[in-house]
Amino acid sequence: MSYRSRFFLLVISPLFLILPFAESQSFVGVNYGEVADNLPPPEATARLLKSTTISKIRLYGTDPPILRALAGTNISVIIGAADGDIPSLASDPSAARRWVSANVLPFLPATAISIVSVGNEVLAPGDASLGPQLLPAMRNLHSALSEAAPSAGIKVSTVHSMAVLASSEPPSAGVFRADLTSNLAGVLGFLRETGAPFMINPYPYFAYQSDPRPETLAFCLFRPNPGRFDGGSKLTYTNMFDAQLDAVKSALTAAGFSEAEVVVAETGWPYRGDQDEAGATVDNAKAFNVNLVAHLRSMAGTPLMPGRSVDTYIFALYDEDLKPGPTSERSFGLFRADLSPVYDAGLAKTGTTQGNSTGTPARKPVAAGWCVPKAEATDEDLQANLDYACAQQGVDCRPIQEGGACYLPNTVRSHAAYAMNQLYQNTGRHGWDCDFRKTAVLTRDNPSYATCVYSGAGS
Repeated sequence: MSYRSRFFLLVISPLFLILPFAESQSFVGVNYGEVADNLPPPEATARLLKSTTISKIRLYGTDPPILRALAGTNISVIIGAADGDIPSLASDPSAARRWVSANVLPFLPATAISIVSVGNEVLAPGDASLGPQLLPAMRNLHSALSEAAPSAGIKVSTVHSMAVLASSEPPSAGVFRADLTSNLAGVLGFLRETGAPFMINPYPYFAYQSDPRPETLAFCLFRPNPGRFDGGSKLTYTNMFDAQLDAVKSALTAAGFSEAEVVVAETGWPYRGDQDEAGATVDNAKAFNVNLVAHLRSMAGTPLMPGRSVDTYIFALYDEDLKPGPTSERSFGLFRADLSPVYDAGLAKTGTTQGNSTGTPARKPVAAGWCVPKAEATDEDLQANLDYACAQQGVDCRPIQEGGACYLPNTVRSHAAYAMNQLYQNTGRHGWDCDFRKTAVLTRDNPSYATCVYSGAGS
């Protein structure tokens, strides 16, 4: 994988529900980078994936051992044709047929190859000569796949960085760069013809690096924040991820391809970085990925694409210790080389634990008790928490409305306590869900009173 593009938006969505999904979700994927000398055996990686709710994996090339290890797992696989392959694939249909024969056919149907991605961020600033060759390469590969494996239904696409956008803030102003129009129009037309997705790499992390304020961090990590109003669409954004995706959606619509399916080929957050890399911490990486997965599981979608989750591939399964650049480039992994989690990202299947290769279990993610305001929390803080919690799917705030069982006492603190606890309980009772910008705390003392019953358990 190339360096993730330093192109970002400053735009926002809520801390979304974590639902108790026991099986894999079709929209959660992971990237498998191989710029490393310490990766686990492919069979161990396949077993690890099967212990999680991850149902998709993206390879940056074609790795026979990992493709064989994934046989029979029902894990959907994206494979990649390298940038260096594009000229030959574009100029010679027989080269495309040879590529398919060597890199696809030996693994079908046991391995569920779903997409061939031609190049990675080819239309980003770089080798301009590849741009005009991208579409011919995609067409030749599609023809070769249709001829050799027509029943496999394998799509052909390519992955873009956010740098293909000339404008992205607010999201309704999203538009593609004028200098890419000729190349992009052909690619978009091909995607429409073949039903393949438009694949993009949004990274809220880089937006925070450029503007390391607390409110920007909350926006990027799906934490409570004031939201940002888009005057063009009249929609309010509460997280960077949604804003970036809707900027892409707006650009597709402006280009005449509003029906194009959007797939997030990469997104993630590093858990460590150099001194000048703001926000690269374990806590932030955990918050981003946990809340991202919760957002996807909520099926809330984005303001412009509501009610469904965009297929999203998290970067990355493991660190890549040989990758050049700043420390963050080698620190995006969800798991260590010994298969133990760097942090609990909430991806384990219900009833399983993730541990290292010796079987040491990971820390259980579920906390106990009730989530209530801290004594020092101000009414201003609590009003923001109240408004935020009551706006989330699955949180029922009718009991704190006039006439409800928890309406009295009619104070901001009392109403916020009820709503905050409702959100905490509905998101799976993870300790990090009872944070609310450091204004909440877990307690084993049941706050229920009279006819007002707080959901939860004390054990």
